[in-house]
Amino acid sequence: MIYKSIFYLFTKSYSIILLINIFIYPFSFTLGQTSANKLVKVKEIIPDIEILLKYATTDNFTKEILYPTSTCYLAFGAIENLKLVQDSLRNLQFHNGINYTDGLGLKIWDGYRPRSVQYRMWDIVPDPRYVADPNIGSSHNRGGAVDLTIIDFSTKKELDMPTVFDFFGLEAHHEYMEHPLHVIANRELLKNLMTSVGGFSIHAEEWWHYKYPPSEDFPLFLSLIHI
Repeated sequence: MIYKSIFYLFTKSYSIILLINIFIYPFSFTLGQTSANKLVKVKEIIPDIEILLKYATTDNFTKEILYPTSTCYLAFGAIENLKLVQDSLRNLQFHNGINYTDGLGLKIWDGYRPRSVQYRMWDIVPDPRYVADPNIGSSHNRGGAVDLTIIDFSTKKELDMPTVFDFFGLEAHHEYMEHPLHVIANRELLKNLMTSVGGFSIHAEEWWHYKYPPSEDFPLFLSLIHI
């Protein structure tokens, strides 16, 4: 089903931005779409991954519900690489002196992000270290970035990490070493697997944020996909 609608009209500073939504069920329309950058439901490719989209709750830096859904999408190429990381964690039954009978796993906090949400975030924190300028767009807006952590797959409990999600401060930086040793080990496990196995790149100021490098050339998705 294809339909077009003028979707979003809002005032930002002294300008009015008109966003045109073009929906093609079940994915949003974008010029230059390929199999690698096509948005896909993460659970369709990685059914055993845990997902809790923080921006579908108030547990985020805006303290607002920004997503109308808890369904997570990413570019297909990013999901394929993320599955390699998930499979590696599921096979890891011993880490940091602890036995994990059913292995470990990933828990996603954010994936594809509508550009309209990017504008709202920029209004609250206009700092490019933490929020990408919506006029340029971010890897999240291209379906190529993911925010995540590691869990005990059996209990679904999150492993201890340096900070909570959306913490804007030195403690969330990868280079910050004033954490307990087991916390640093957990952060490094995530980093090593995401970079060496998954081929993702880090965000220096956010231990939870990883980018699928090819997404730099992906087109910006115009809107929230039909979900």
